[in-house]
Amino acid sequence: MVGQVEQLAKEKGASAAQLALAWVLAQGDDIVPIPGTKRAKYLEENVAALSLELTGLDLARIEQAFPFGAASGERYPAPMMELVNG
Repeated sequence: MVGQVEQLAKEKGASAAQLALAWVLAQGDDIVPIPGTKRAKYLEENVAALSLELTGLDLARIEQAFPFGAASGERYPAPMMELVNG
């Protein structure tokens, strides 16, 4: 899945992170990404995602790479979940 997103990002002249932010921005005016960063260069990269335009075909390719439910499951492996829930 990641390889497909990296390929599309490369085609758009962007990073995978920029593509992800642009995708979130394309989900509607009521959805706002809140990226975090510790470095100014990543802040600049995040802001540059605002100018990345995704076509309907781009959005379809992303949806095909990451169909609904593809990234489901526990956040941590079972032994770690016991520590979190303990």
